[in-house]
Amino acid sequence: MKNFTTVLKIAPAFLLASTVIHAQKKDSLPQEKKIDEVVLIGYGKQKKTDLTGSISSVSSKDFNGGAATADQLIVGKTPGVQITGNSGAPGSGSTIRVRGGSSFINNDPLIVIDGVPIDFNSLSGATNPLSLINPNDIETFDILKDASSAAIYGNRASNGVILITTKKGTAGKFKVNFNTNFSVSTKMSNVDVLDADQFRSFVNTFGTNVQKSYLGTANTNWQDKIYQQAWGTDNNVAFSGGIKGLPYRVSLGYNEQNGIVRTNEFRRTSLGLNFSPKFFDNHLTVNGNFKGTFSENRFPDAGAIGASIYFDPTQPVYSGNSKYGGYYEWLDPANTATGLNVNGTRNPLGLLYGKRDISSVFRIIPSLQLDYKFHFLPELRLSITGSYDYAKSDGSVNTYKEYAQGIGTLGSYRSYSQEIKSKLFESYLNYVKKINAINTTVDIIGGYSYQDTRSITPAAPTYYGNGQKTDFSTAGDTQRTLLSFYARGIFTIADKYIINGSIRRDGSSTFWNGADKNLLWGNFPAVSVAWKINEESFLKSISAISSLKIRAGWGKTGQQETGNFYPAFGSYSYSNSSTAQYQFGNSFYTLLRPDVYNPNLVWETTTTKNLGLDFAILNNRISGSIDYFDKKSENLIAKVPTWAGDLSNFNIKNVGIIANKGFEANLNLVPVKNESITWDVNLNATRFNPRVTSLSQYVDSSYKIQVGTLTGINNYIQAITVGQPLNAFYVYQQVYDSNGKPLEGAYVDRNGDGKSTEDDKYFYKSPNPDVILGFSTKVSVKKWEFSTSLRAVLGNYVYNNSASNSSIANIQANNFLSNTNSSVLATQFATTQLFSDMFIEDASFLRMDNFSIAYNAGEFMGKGTNLRVNAMAQNVFVITKYKGVDPEVFGGIDNGFYQRPKVYSVGFNFQF
Repeated sequence: MKNFTTVLKIAPAFLLASTVIHAQKKDSLPQEKKIDEVVLIGYGKQKKTDLTGSISSVSSKDFNGGAATADQLIVGKTPGVQITGNSGAPGSGSTIRVRGGSSFINNDPLIVIDGVPIDFNSLSGATNPLSLINPNDIETFDILKDASSAAIYGNRASNGVILITTKKGTAGKFKVNFNTNFSVSTKMSNVDVLDADQFRSFVNTFGTNVQKSYLGTANTNWQDKIYQQAWGTDNNVAFSGGIKGLPYRVSLGYNEQNGIVRTNEFRRTSLGLNFSPKFFDNHLTVNGNFKGTFSENRFPDAGAIGASIYFDPTQPVYSGNSKYGGYYEWLDPANTATGLNVNGTRNPLGLLYGKRDISSVFRIIPSLQLDYKFHFLPELRLSITGSYDYAKSDGSVNTYKEYAQGIGTLGSYRSYSQEIKSKLFESYLNYVKKINAINTTVDIIGGYSYQDTRSITPAAPTYYGNGQKTDFSTAGDTQRTLLSFYARGIFTIADKYIINGSIRRDGSSTFWNGADKNLLWGNFPAVSVAWKINEESFLKSISAISSLKIRAGWGKTGQQETGNFYPAFGSYSYSNSSTAQYQFGNSFYTLLRPDVYNPNLVWETTTTKNLGLDFAILNNRISGSIDYFDKKSENLIAKVPTWAGDLSNFNIKNVGIIANKGFEANLNLVPVKNESITWDVNLNATRFNPRVTSLSQYVDSSYKIQVGTLTGINNYIQAITVGQPLNAFYVYQQVYDSNGKPLEGAYVDRNGDGKSTEDDKYFYKSPNPDVILGFSTKVSVKKWEFSTSLRAVLGNYVYNNSASNSSIANIQANNFLSNTNSSVLATQFATTQLFSDMFIEDASFLRMDNFSIAYNAGEFMGKGTNLRVNAMAQNVFVITKYKGVDPEVFGGIDNGFYQRPKVYSVGFNFQF
């Protein structure tokens, strides 16, 4: 049996390899000319076969289709990169993690677009800064994953670097490319709550006579009421060509998408322009880029989704009169001011239509690069780049006085705005020469960079119709400057041995405390080597091996994000609590409270070791890479609790160390390639395991930093402590009876003291996956093309907050009725049991992200024209044991977020 199991494991690989070999033998295509793929490495390019670091590249031909934002293009396409959508709202953002987390406070990678590092810090009204880039304008993503490749970006590179290159014009005939797409989106499913009949039965069984009297006669599925089929369209046109040696490309885009939650809308208009003329016999190249977007959002009320879960299903949508917008609401005769039950759940539709929350964001990024190759020394070139990133957001929130949420104050209005201005100047010298005497090619750069970012936020008071005014925000004008010097040398010896060394010295104003200049500066060195084994004489004669290379690298990178541009200085800001106010006349003045600060704060530093293998066999029909990495992040910044009586509940400190070890594997296959059929396959796998190894500020090694906030005061479901995975769940171990039914409030006495106390909590599972798998394939059969991509995330756990809130007490409280999760039928808990491990659920899943069919009709209006038609489905299915709507929950706490929709679309591409 053991041998049979082994055969089963290796059979698929054997059959696939046999298919590739057989296909190669029958390949009827003429021998293709070998073209070396070029990859961006930061301040330069390098042949993929010469890379010494861990870099993944995804080009436009491999992008996911139907993407509304740039991050969606590469979901599941590359190992080591996990992209999790934060919301299903159109234009919403994703959380991007490169090789897992390495910080307590910020794990976002640095994004560089056409050589310009982009500041994505908290732009008001923009739920996703990458939504401000038209994905149709993007040509490639190059992802620098290890420190040996990312250290050239210094103190912003600990979480990886993503280099985005947009499409450029090429000299030649004038071309027009027009693409139009129409889509419809639908919800995945509903949270499993009691329907109207189940709810009536439950209240009649467990409720009092008063509570039974609240029951209505309607049968309302509130989740169905707030969700809708949402239509969208995406249109893009690009003009490209060359005029007297001036290559150019101009693109225009318009995307309009309604959300599946009613009242949710997103629109984006984009403009892209680039040109790259050459002068002085091609010694001077001018690269000009302009990117501009204008996006508009209408956001649904944040409480409507939760209200649709908990509102009584026996009540009607409408009340039958015009009060409260005509919607049914819970009333309280004793409330003479508004007539509303102040504790009652608000009508979900009333929440949506009773508020208008809109924003608009205008952003432009012009940049100019001059690349001069010296006449007297053509091996030496000077590159100078200047750019200006300007973003302006404006928004307003209007609560209508006719609806429940506005009737008490006769409505309210708040407008806000923000400007972010970022200036960049960069210059470097690059010397490339092959020294024949020693059969070595040298590639050396030395450069200087200056980037200054300023954020201006006016005060945004809220005005009420009854004449009152409150202010939860203060005006702000913050600025951060980064000054850098860097150098790198790449030495390729005999086209076999490659040595890459770099150093960057960064000075950041973030850590200036007014006295110690040493805190400003940090050094970030890196070194890596590669051996192209296939170039050795003992392998050159083996024609089946196209390439074989081993890599090793070491480097240090930094992290300057602290959540505050001035963490070393004491400052004050308005409290966001509505109870922290003084009233003078009709005005309420919000209290100023101290912000956290630490004059001795230093940036985080991550040291990474990487060992990799790149291979290609059978004329590149099978190729891939394997990487092992070991990361150690030190001086981690965290907000930690202060002593009782302090003015602030938290302080900010450098507190500890995270160790993260893992591996990545990537495999590309071309099982079939001939004149009629081409079949491409990609498989990738990632495993990482971030664990806290030290909390240096605390003598007690068992000290816990509580995270993972639930409803209520000091309710935390996760914790950070030494020896545990990052953000592991910290809960009680549930006790069950002989029939497997959980016993209410009964938990294992883990410390054996005979009592059930906080000391009986234990660490149980974490939201971090054990393994992430990606699979994509494309089959081209003459004019037809079929493609699909799937992802599997295994070993991640999610806290099901909806299930944890299911109890009899939740249904019948405060003189109104509230629905609950259907799990209450089985548990029949009298009160809520938030901290039981029974609500930590296995959220492993397999998701088909994309399935598409396309037909290339070819010339339809004469020579040089082409028509392509495609049909696509996104978020096709999810297979999981998780009982909630969607198992893919970043952070591991499912609070009933805006679910990802299923999307069906048809598109047409015209080329002239």
